[in-house]
Amino acid sequence: MRPVLLTLHFDGGQFAGWQRQPEGRTVQAGLEAVLARLTGQTVTVHAAGRTDAGVHAVGMAVSCVVPERWDPPTLVRAVNALLPPDMWVVSCREMRPGFHARTKATERRYRYLIGTDSTARSPFRRRFEWALGEPLDTGALRQAAAVLAGEHDFGGFSVRSSPRNHKRCRISRAEWTARTNCSGVVFEIAADRFLHHMVRMLVGTMVDIARGRRSVDDMTRLLDLDPGVRTSPPAPPQGLYFVSAAFSAEWYV
Repeated sequence: MRPVLLTLHFDGGQFAGWQRQPEGRTVQAGLEAVLARLTGQTVTVHAAGRTDAGVHAVGMAVSCVVPERWDPPTLVRAVNALLPPDMWVVSCREMRPGFHARTKATERRYRYLIGTDSTARSPFRRRFEWALGEPLDTGALRQAAAVLAGEHDFGGFSVRSSPRNHKRCRISRAEWTARTNCSGVVFEIAADRFLHHMVRMLVGTMVDIARGRRSVDDMTRLLDLDPGVRTSPPAPPQGLYFVSAAFSAEWYV
């Protein structure tokens, strides 16, 4: 058997999320069905992150084990020939035995797109970004993001019922930049781990700060787990993208 790492793109608009579910179309189930058809056996895939319904990926790291006869180039061609149009495998790498995309990832990176111009509500854009359609104070966005660097307890930015043993995450990058053609802003964030809805709650809160609806001090109060402050509603899922995951060099063949 050959352990492999697949890099997957998908349009999350028609999926109920990454994780296999009793009902609803999921990315995991779709990919596993294709691999089972090719190999003639059950293949379980593991992703570096679990995306919600509507969330996209431009570099989802996925691990699985396939029969030895499936070398990486052949597997990529065969899988892409059977995948639906909203899924695509970019690449495949052979990995060391014991590799697991979720447990061995040292960093994960997400991106969030917001359209602030009047054409953001075009049907060709609103499926893939938050079609806000109004200007934002970019200085306030950057000021709000500046407090995120380092290790913090992000319990204030997570779903309250999260079963995680602890809610500490180490943020290595949290940056807002302007998009081209004055079309909006993009948020890039990288961390060792993320909590459920964490990125969307961060974005929703920072956008409300940039709209003048709340104080930038709320970011620090939320990180301090101040019981008197709550996050803003999470940003819409269609603006969020899983970008990449990083692994130690020892896992690559």
